[in-house]
Amino acid sequence: MVQHTMAFPDALGTGVIIQWTPAGDAVGDEPSVEAARRDIAALIDGYESVLSRFRGDSTVSAMRAGGGAFDFPDWAGPLFDLCDVLCAATDGAFDPCVGEDLIRLGYDARYSFTMAPGAAGSLGAIHGRPTWRGDVERRGTTTLVTTRPVALDFGACGKGYLVDLIAAVLRSHDSFARGFVIDAGGDLLVETETPIAIGLEDPRDPNDAVGVAHVGLGAFCASAPSRRHWTVPGVGAPVAVHHLIDAVSGTPVDDVVATWVHVPAPGLRAAPRTTDETAHAMRLSAMFPTALADGLATALFTTDPNVLHDGLCGLHGPLAMRGWPSSAFSCAVLKADRTAVVSTGFPGTLFAH
Repeated sequence: MVQHTMAFPDALGTGVIIQWTPAGDAVGDEPSVEAARRDIAALIDGYESVLSRFRGDSTVSAMRAGGGAFDFPDWAGPLFDLCDVLCAATDGAFDPCVGEDLIRLGYDARYSFTMAPGAAGSLGAIHGRPTWRGDVERRGTTTLVTTRPVALDFGACGKGYLVDLIAAVLRSHDSFARGFVIDAGGDLLVETETPIAIGLEDPRDPNDAVGVAHVGLGAFCASAPSRRHWTVPGVGAPVAVHHLIDAVSGTPVDDVVATWVHVPAPGLRAAPRTTDETAHAMRLSAMFPTALADGLATALFTTDPNVLHDGLCGLHGPLAMRGWPSSAFSCAVLKADRTAVVSTGFPGTLFAH
C-alpha cells in the first residue's frame, strides 16, 4: 500500500506528522489533501494564538498580565472540561495554573532554563500560587475570569486535544477515509485497519525501548521527563528538574520516569448521536480520546492509577455530565527503580519487571 505523509514541523514545538493510505493505492484526491492541509495549518495557528504561553500575543499570555474576563473560542470548552475533571480526580495535583511554576523553574517563553531568584519559596499551591479551582472561574462555557494574574499551561493535555481537533478535520475530507495515524511528539491517534507497533521509549536512552504496544483504533500517549529537563543551582551541586511537576508542591516528580496511556475509541462516525446525557458523555470521550490519554499520562506522575481511575469513575453532577466521567483507559507506569505497573487491558508489554 502507498503511504502518504503530511507534516507540520513547527506545531506546538514538537511537530505533527500525519500518515494515511488512500483507497486503491492512488495518490488520492489532491485538491482534498491540499484543502485539508490548509485547514489544519489554519487550525494550528489559531490554536497557538489562543493557548500558547510561548506567544506574547496569545490569550493565555494576556491572562498573565492581569486579571479580568477572557473569552476563548467555542472549541476550548471541552478542553476546560477535561482540566476540571483531572484537577478534581488528582485533588489538585494536576492544574493548568502550574505554568507559573514552570516559568519560575526556568521553562519560560525564552527557554532560559534559569530558575528565578527566590523560586524555591514560591512554587506550588502550598505557597499561594493561583490554582485552577480557586482562582479561575468559568462563566458560560468558554469565558475564564480571574481576579489576579495567572499563568496557564495546557501542555499536559493540550497537545492531545489538538490531535483530536486535527482528526475532526481529516474525517471531513474523503482522501482520509481509509484511516490515518497522527503523531504529535509521542501523542498518537490511530485509526487503521491493522494495528501498528509502537515502541515504548526508554526514558534513560531514547535509542532504546522498554517495551512495545500494538494499537489499531484509539489514542496512545506517552509522557516522560527525558526530553524536557535541565539543571538549576542547588545546595552544593546542581539539581536536575523537569516539566512534570506536582502542582500542589510545585516540584518535579522523582519517583515516576515514564507513563503510557491507551484510550480506545470507535472514531467519531461510530460515536452515539442521541441527546441524553449519558450518550453525550460517551460522544465527547469518543471525540477527544487523545486529549484524555494525554492528560492521564501526565496525571499518572502524581496519582496512583487505581486512585485516578476511582476518581474519574466517582465524578458526578456537572463534571460527569460534561463528558469525562469514567472513560475506559489502560496504562503502564515505569518507576524510577525500573519496576513497572501495568493495568489490565494495556495493549503492550514492558520488558521491565
